[in-house]
Amino acid sequence: MTTEVRRLRNYINGEFRDAADGRTIDVVSPVTEEVYATSPLSGQADVDAAMEAAAAAFPAWRDTTPAERQKALLKIADAFEERAEDLIAAESENTGKPIGLTRSEEIPPMVDQIRFFAGAARLLEGRSAGEYMEGLTSIIRREPVGVCAQVAPWNYPMMMAVWKFAPALAAGNTVVIKPSDTTPASTVLMAEIIGQILPKGVFNVLCGDRDTGRAMVEHPTPAMASITGSVRAGMQVAESAAKDVKRVHLELGGKAPVVVFEDADIAKAVSGVSEAGFFNAGQDCTAATRVLVHESIHDEFVTALAKAAADTKTGQPDDEDVAYGPLNNANQLKQVSGFIERLPAHAKVEAGGHRVGDKGYFYAPTVVSGLKQDDEIIQNEVFGPVITVQSFSDEDQAVTYANGVEYALASSVWTQNHSRAMRMSKNLDFGCVWINTHIPLVAEMPHGGFKKSGYGKDLSAYGFEDYTRIKHVMTSIED
Repeated sequence: MTTEVRRLRNYINGEFRDAADGRTIDVVSPVTEEVYATSPLSGQADVDAAMEAAAAAFPAWRDTTPAERQKALLKIADAFEERAEDLIAAESENTGKPIGLTRSEEIPPMVDQIRFFAGAARLLEGRSAGEYMEGLTSIIRREPVGVCAQVAPWNYPMMMAVWKFAPALAAGNTVVIKPSDTTPASTVLMAEIIGQILPKGVFNVLCGDRDTGRAMVEHPTPAMASITGSVRAGMQVAESAAKDVKRVHLELGGKAPVVVFEDADIAKAVSGVSEAGFFNAGQDCTAATRVLVHESIHDEFVTALAKAAADTKTGQPDDEDVAYGPLNNANQLKQVSGFIERLPAHAKVEAGGHRVGDKGYFYAPTVVSGLKQDDEIIQNEVFGPVITVQSFSDEDQAVTYANGVEYALASSVWTQNHSRAMRMSKNLDFGCVWINTHIPLVAEMPHGGFKKSGYGKDLSAYGFEDYTRIKHVMTSIED
């Protein structure tokens, strides 16, 4: 980590700029708790400038051919690979993530996802043209929606930015994207790279706080607002967007159940749960944080999971042996610690449950058992390296417990019984159901939830179509 305080800047209309009024935000390292950079605290004038640039660039970008947009996105993917080490360094500084894991687990899927959407640009599908009324031919056009206001989260600053800008650009939209105020560095670096490839105004980056994001969504120019964040933030975006009927795309977190039946391979399940629960310090909306285990194997499972937690290491980004780094910021450390401090008397901390060290926002891998369905830690998203364990008696109770939360993003089932796995995948009310695994994602398949986890899909052709609008064209074919 460098001790030099760098100045990050917005990227608007092809150039880097400070905030119009000169205001800045200190950016703090989650590893050292020291300020390593400042970024603009963008206000209304900056939002106006970015939206004006994106709107001016839209007609020409909209009118490019799919092949031209594909070529541009493929160049971006190649450039990200070439600048991979720079991106990794910026992301690790942003988040404290282990450098090795960022290199192996984030750069390859990011590049793959950009290349997927580059191909998707040339494969828009729809109903065939035809005569559905005598003498008239109907045609369906899929068009870009326009300027997209996008707000990315702090848990995966690079990857979530890709999930947003890649489908939007592929469909012919222009973008104004805001990274989190705690993690702007990698997105600003992306702007430097992308700015060498795209026409000015097509891709813009605004740094700032919640008020900046609010001003982006409330601005009259964007046709669509996309956010990955908390339920509270998503509700505010939806309410604001409703005032001028903007299209909204929301991914708002999760509380993924992991249902482990008595016939499951316990060793495999424990390994999968610990990896998917502690990865990225549990700061993942699909994290395997809420385990439901059949009562006949509950004690054995808890003992094994507690040992796996004890064997899991958190630490410095350059330590190749660590599984995850610090929590992202001081508020997040306070939130995670608060859940453990408020545990009811019937809960038992089987492993962890405490901060690690006295510098940096590190938290120990934690397992909590003895919990009831209505406990706070079961119902609310912790977003930290904390795995809870409950027991169930039969399949019906497992489904009731699994579905008995307000989130509905992801889930998994662990069993050797194929029929049971199929029943559970039908009955679990979540946007994704993994069977005997948890957390893998591929560019070809959709990611998105139900209920308070939001709506709209990331990744896949479905995610691409979310950034398009449908137009019916009808013409007379009679002389």
